[in-house]
Amino acid sequence: MATNNELSITRTLNAPIELVWKVWTEPEHIAKWWGPNGFTNTIYKMEVTPGGIWDFTMHSPDGTDFKNRNMYVEVVKYEKLIFDHISAPKFRFTVNFKAQGKKTLLEWKSTFESAEELKKVIEAFKADEGMKQNVDKLEQYLAAI
Repeated sequence: MATNNELSITRTLNAPIELVWKVWTEPEHIAKWWGPNGFTNTIYKMEVTPGGIWDFTMHSPDGTDFKNRNMYVEVVKYEKLIFDHISAPKFRFTVNFKAQGKKTLLEWKSTFESAEELKKVIEAFKADEGMKQNVDKLEQYLAAI
């Protein structure tokens, strides 16, 4: 859902919080599900600590490479990840995790510098649909492991 300068999605995942946290914070897992449908990833560095860098390239189905660099701002195990996308376009990811028995409530939002910046990202990259596909891929990955 897009509102003003934010994209957000909430989903109850059919996996325990420990596993959901693991697939968000370990490069060998996130490389397998991150990004929209058809995309693959090469992870160069992933330091999940405040000030740590997550450096990777997303490879689109047509062969285009998208270099990404993020810096973690806040990391609270099993609760929250906040990281800034410091390569263009700049925005902040806030991901909250809440245990619900053997399931996990995921609340993810991406906050952009302005409504205009968000509009550009939706028009250029279909970021709103991409976020939904990303969570769909996460669900499929969790079901497979």
